[in-house]
Amino acid sequence: MLHHAKPLARLIGELGKLPGIGPKSAQRMAYHILRSSASDVQALAEALLEVKERIRFCAECFNFSEEETCSVCRDPRRNAHVVCVVAEPRDIMAIERTQEYRGLYHVLQGLVSPRDGIMPEMLRVRELLQRIATRGIEEVIVATNPTVEGDTTALYLAKLLKPVGVRVTLLAHGLPVGAELDYADPATLSSALQYRREL
Repeated sequence: MLHHAKPLARLIGELGKLPGIGPKSAQRMAYHILRSSASDVQALAEALLEVKERIRFCAECFNFSEEETCSVCRDPRRNAHVVCVVAEPRDIMAIERTQEYRGLYHVLQGLVSPRDGIMPEMLRVRELLQRIATRGIEEVIVATNPTVEGDTTALYLAKLLKPVGVRVTLLAHGLPVGAELDYADPATLSSALQYRREL
């Protein structure tokens, strides 16, 4: 077991809390930071603080935004009658890369997962219903990951939205089952959007 000086051990501990970063990666990153110039480390620290201070959730769709509403919600060229529901803001970036979709988005900020204690009422579902009721939305595209949690969420939303009289569609599964949206290549995502089916 390696013993690190306290500040280094603390840095490794903090880096190790990041998703997908195991102890070895955390140690490599910490050593890299230690070898970097003071100005590079300062720039990294400032970027971390700035993102916490300046980035918030869009009041409309819950995407990341520097302003009250995000750039997509503010864009008058978008089709305001179609909303694509995603789990996380990173999924918006994946769909935008396809350059296929011109509607709006709604970020749930998670997926229904009873085993992880994430129930529908903990997600931004109420806000979605409110938008449908007040914004003249005609179609809701459910673009959740093709995983157990993604499918559970999609079925829950379909059951909830059908009685509202809105068209509910699901991405076609050219997407590999168990995959994550932001790992899909734009062409696959593009055809999944194009051939979406009704739920």
